[in-house]
Amino acid sequence: MSLDPVFDALADPTRRLLLERLAGGEVVTASAMAGELPMSRQAVTKHLALLDRAGLVASERVGREVRYAFRAGPLVEATRWMAEVGDAWDGRLGRLARLLDTSEVSAVDDR
Repeated sequence: MSLDPVFDALADPTRRLLLERLAGGEVVTASAMAGELPMSRQAVTKHLALLDRAGLVASERVGREVRYAFRAGPLVEATRWMAEVGDAWDGRLGRLARLLDTSEVSAVDDR
């Protein structure tokens, strides 16, 4: 799974706000969310559609309404990837620190 759509979706503060609202476990409509935000239902719908394409929300049509619910899976994958990258950098920085410590000891010995 490509994480690009997830990070693209998370790059926008409005979409992060929508996700925070949905992460509480509620299933809501774009109209209900627009009623709580300073934007139109159409704007909320566009943001929710992008979140849906990224897999961060699930949508279900019920009659005339589309209801949205939070999906954690893509965030779990993104978090796993960030942890792996962080671990790799921790290892690199640790090796660099040890190398610098050894170099400082050698420099003191050479005096």
